[in-house]
Amino acid sequence: MTKISAQRGGVWPMLEIMSIIDGYSRNIVPREDMPVFENFLDNEMVEFDTGNGVDILVPSKLIEIVKYLETLQNPPPSRYVP
Repeated sequence: MTKISAQRGGVWPMLEIMSIIDGYSRNIVPREDMPVFENFLDNEMVEFDTGNGVDILVPSKLIEIVKYLETLQNPPPSRYVP
């Protein structure tokens, strides 16, 4: 969890991480030993700029989680788009 940006050449892939956490990009069947947190991301929706000038509504908790994970990166990300 602390080397995500390092493995991507210093890029913090915020949209990718958001889609992994919220499950939109899930292309495999979840493992049986992984917990399911129903309604975890059902909360206040906020506007989020996807980087292409289009704002979308996303759960505020999702942004909080991804921003927290960004603070764990070692070394810190040097950029946000590849």
